[in-house]
Order: sequence, then C-alpha cells, then structure tokens
Amino acid sequence: MDFYKNLDEKQRNLFWIAVLLLTGLLSMTLFAKAATSPAFTQASIAYLDSKKKTVLELTAAATASSAAITMIPGDIGTPIADKLADISTYTMIVLCAVFLEKYLVTITGHVVFRFLIPFACLMTIGSLIRPRFVNWRRTALRVCLFSVILYFVIPASVGISKTIENTYDNSIQETIDSAKESAEEIQDNAETQTIWDRFISTIEGGVNTVTSRFEGILNNFIEAVAVLIVTACVIPVLVLVVMFWIVKMLFGIDSRFAIPRLPRTGTNI
Repeated sequence: MDFYKNLDEKQRNLFWIAVLLLTGLLSMTLFAKAATSPAFTQASIAYLDSKKKTVLELTAAATASSAAITMIPGDIGTPIADKLADISTYTMIVLCAVFLEKYLVTITGHVVFRFLIPFACLMTIGSLIRPRFVNWRRTALRVCLFSVILYFVIPASVGISKTIENTYDNSIQETIDSAKESAEEIQDNAETQTIWDRFISTIEGGVNTVTSRFEGILNNFIEAVAVLIVTACVIPVLVLVVMFWIVKMLFGIDSRFAIPRLPRTGTNI
C-alpha cells in the first residue's frame, strides 16, 4: 500500500493507533450488539432448549419407572429400581451442563467483544506509545486468540452435538415412551387389583417378564444418558482442546510466542 509506505515511523504508529482505536470501538458497540442479539444466538439456544426438554423427560421417565417397579411385591425389582433412581443423578449433571452452555452462548459474545478485544487493542496501543512495553503485544495477541476460541467453542460444540444426537434421537424418544408405557401399565394394574395373583395374571409372563422389560429399559436409559453426557459435557471440552491445538499449529505458538511484528520505535508519541 503506497499510502502506508510513504509514512514515516511516527506516522505509522499513529496510523496503527487509529486502526486499533476504531477496532476497539466497533467491537464494544457494533460487534458486541450483534454477537448478543437473539437473532444471532437463536439457533443454538433453540437446540439447547430442546436438549433440556429431553433431559427433563428422561429424568421424569426414569423416576416414574423406578417408583412403578417398587410397587411389585417382594424385593425382586429393587436392584433395577435403585439403578433407575440413580439415573437422575447423571441427568442432573447433563442438565447443569446444558444450562451452562445456554448462558455461555450469550455471555461469551458480550465478554469477548465488549471487554477482551478492546483490552487487547488498548494493550497494543500502549506498546506503540511506550516502546519499552513492546511485550504487551504478546499478551494482546494471546488475549485475541483466547477470545476467538472462547467465542466459537460453544457454537462449534453445538454443531457437533446436533450431528451425534440426530443419530440417537429416535432411540432416546423410544426409551422415554417405553418407560412411560411400562410404568403406567404397572401403576394401573396395581391400583385396580387387590390380590397379587390377579395382578400377576394381568401381565403376560408374570414377574419375570416385568423385570426383564425393565432391565431392557434400564439399558436403554444408560445408553441415552451416555449420549447426552458425551454431547453436553465431553464434546465442548474436546472442541476447546482441539481449537487450542489448531491455533498452536497454525501460529506456531510456543514458549517464545512468535507474533507478527508491528512498528517498533525508540521515539515516544
């Protein structure tokens, strides 16, 4: 650019200061507003709301199944009932992760564009005004790279989670429906029958059939919860790690933290 080439060292510093000030102001106003607008985050929030609904339905179905199987006389169904009750512990972890992701979708955009990017711009401006603070540029670049990773980690993990859950969506819903149906069947029979023999006769195959059915339901619950834990808890962490690895590979970030060089001058502005 001829304009830039014709500038002396002091003018180049002033040029970069103006660019950085404009970038910081745009980040605090235009970019921050766009990144936190409902229209921009609507798709991710809608997906997380649907996942929250699935987790709550899964928890309710597991609780209902556990309560239903304890209505069978004797202790034959107790181990299965206990395992079904434990499902709620894991679904609570998933639910907390979903809520965290939902809040981060909006909060990260606000933090990144209103605070982190302007802060990095100010640090770089400080290094141009006071050359002895040139090392601030390294910190500023780290802040910028961290900001980019922080902003894109949730949308990226949401996209990957969608792909995985689309494969298991039908099986999770079938697990919920099957558990509700079996729980309602036992509850209805337990309420209408007062004699155990008559209660058993209404269920084909007796107690063994009932327990076998709930064993299958328990296995389906375990699979469904495993999928939810992977998509809600594991994938965001993996995406974060992969993004840091990609940035390190592309920019050659090491202990020296190599960065593009801006003008260096021994004359203060």
